[in-house]
Amino acid sequence: MVKRLIHYEAAFEDFLRQRGTPYVAVDEAKKALFAGAALKSFDFVVYSSTGQNLLVDVKGRKFPYVSGGPTGQKRFWENWVERADLDDLGRWQEVFGRDFQAMIVFAYLLGEPGLAAQFTDVHLFRQDWYGFVAVSVEIYAQHARLRSPAWQTVSMPTRLFREMLAPVSSYL
Repeated sequence: MVKRLIHYEAAFEDFLRQRGTPYVAVDEAKKALFAGAALKSFDFVVYSSTGQNLLVDVKGRKFPYVSGGPTGQKRFWENWVERADLDDLGRWQEVFGRDFQAMIVFAYLLGEPGLAAQFTDVHLFRQDWYGFVAVSVEIYAQHARLRSPAWQTVSMPTRLFREMLAPVSSYL
């Protein structure tokens, strides 16, 4: 097991380990060159017993996310990513070939235990509950809309995101 400093990634790795799902954790310190350009590393190669193997980039979000404004409005299903993440994951999928599918796994840190009912894949890790969902990079990129030009982030509309995502276990 790679020492994971990011709790969302560590929680996902623990989820895989407890399920007995074979995986390889990617060493974040190593960069790879593809076609002369440095590609951002993804987090895991996950081996599926039912379909394509997965190239997984874990994105951690709070559920709900509470905005810093005066009202402290709660927002659910935050799903923004950097545009470069989509591009690089797509390129990794090309490198690995047709037996692999690039996926974004959203690891939601659940703010209240009752929120677990919104997820199929729920996991207790270090006294916190996490809900895991996945969406293919191809589908996400097809529906992504610019969120912040300055930060080069994109997101999917919440309704559409919820329609397109699936439990991680459905790919394993």
